[in-house]
Amino acid sequence: MNPFTTLRRHLTPAQINIYFSIACFFSPPVLGSLVSITFNAGGVWSAMLLAAKRRRLNVDRPMLAITVAIYAYCAAMVLASIVNGTLAADLRFFLPLITFLLFPISYSTWSITEKSVLARIAILASTAACFGALAMAVFQYHRLGVRAEGGAGNPIVFATVTCLAVMTCLAGALSGIEKRWKLLVPAAIAGAIAIVYSGSRMIWVAVPIAGIVVLLINRRRFTGASLARFVAIGVVIALVIAAIGSHAILDRADFLVSDWDALNANGDHSTALGLRVAMWEIGFSAFREMPIFGHGISASRALMKQGFQDQYGLSQGFSHFHNGFLTALVEAGLLGALTLASIFVVAAWNAARTLRLSVDPVERFGATMVLVAVITYLTGGMAGILVGHDILDATLMVFLISGTYLASGRTVAPTGKSAPATAPDASRHP
Repeated sequence: MNPFTTLRRHLTPAQINIYFSIACFFSPPVLGSLVSITFNAGGVWSAMLLAAKRRRLNVDRPMLAITVAIYAYCAAMVLASIVNGTLAADLRFFLPLITFLLFPISYSTWSITEKSVLARIAILASTAACFGALAMAVFQYHRLGVRAEGGAGNPIVFATVTCLAVMTCLAGALSGIEKRWKLLVPAAIAGAIAIVYSGSRMIWVAVPIAGIVVLLINRRRFTGASLARFVAIGVVIALVIAAIGSHAILDRADFLVSDWDALNANGDHSTALGLRVAMWEIGFSAFREMPIFGHGISASRALMKQGFQDQYGLSQGFSHFHNGFLTALVEAGLLGALTLASIFVVAAWNAARTLRLSVDPVERFGATMVLVAVITYLTGGMAGILVGHDILDATLMVFLISGTYLASGRTVAPTGKSAPATAPDASRHP
């Protein structure tokens, strides 16, 4: 008998979800693309279970709103290719959209997991991920002499997903869901140090912003005096982290100053900063040519390569314009950029509503997960990748799905079993 079939027969759907959730939260910083493989394989399997009527679609208002935004973005990308007559050339670039299309299916499967169980899995798996990220970062930076990229193979991606793990640990410690805060705080510090070693300057900006938001969300748990003490401790910890990573910080600062001088004094666009400025100039010029539907994915990449050659005499080519919304503007015009923005706007709106109405710790933790993901992706995406990378896309879906479910979703039982009785939710105001 197939061992996987045997294993599946001995595990309940809820138990399978536990292992699946552990893999999704642990793997992004440490095992990289495993999160994409796990999430997409789980989504396809869930789709098969739905088709076989062994699961049922869980549709609630917050999930439906995000689903509409996600599907509108996917439709805008396809429509841009149709309008530009590049559908055949762009087909292979549409494969990453499958990750987004799996959102409502994976949401329905995740909804059979008890909320408190999922919240603790997210916290503890992120704790392990932070320690793993630091171990890999120290080895890569000090032994290999490169910017830390963890298991992601890309410093920006590594820093982004590690930031999410750090904030999950911090939110878990402040929310009181996981009592072992003495484990969570060192894990968050470990993850923050790993981010410093990555050299990703935009995520360095995202970390304090997201951290302050997490603190403000949980401010009710502190009196005025203890909050001041907590802020003081946070400043000391930040200084310690900066001291440990001072070499990496100074190196990246020197590179930025050097690139800035080369760009302003000599018009040198061959540096990291110069390449970004060149891409942004090429991108805005391309957007003005086709502002509504854009150029399509493959044509946009060709335009970038041609622009580097014609305008700057450089033989360069990238898969994106190092700004998530500019990339969407060039590939799918205003329609693409607006629908992409709507995903983050709707997600943040759902989370803010929960934080306004609910005092339940698990629900507020879920809303915090969503807001942290929105802040991290938008900050990093201003000068890097927003969507379109397998690890980032899968991790974004993991946080939007689990966060939305914890914040405002309903728990359902697998088809064929009666749903557990739930008491009226006293945590919400009428």
